[in-house]
Amino acid sequence: MSNVFVMAKHFECREHWRAVDTARNIARDYQLTVTLDLFGWTVVERHWGRIGCNGKGARDSFPNAASARQFVDAVRRRRGSAKHRIGIAYRPVEQA
Repeated sequence: MSNVFVMAKHFECREHWRAVDTARNIARDYQLTVTLDLFGWTVVERHWGRIGCNGKGARDSFPNAASARQFVDAVRRRRGSAKHRIGIAYRPVEQA
C-alpha cells in the first residue's frame, strides 16, 4: 500500500489515498509524506480534504523514526477503517 524506502535509522514515504462515491457525494483526498528535516527529526506531513479544494493539513515532528512509524501506522489504520466509518474505502492513488 505504500512506497517505503528504508534507510539506516530513518524511513521516508509518500502515500496518497482517495475515497470517492459519486452517488453519496463523497470525494475525499488524503496525502501523507514522511521526510527528515535538517536537524535530524522525522517529519510527518498530512493534507486532507475534499478533492479539488484546499483542505487542511498538519505537520508533526518526531525525534526518531520509530515514533514516526508508530504515528504513520495509526494513520494507516484510521484510513483503513473508512469503509466502516463513512461507507467507502480509501484507495491508493498512483504516484507519477
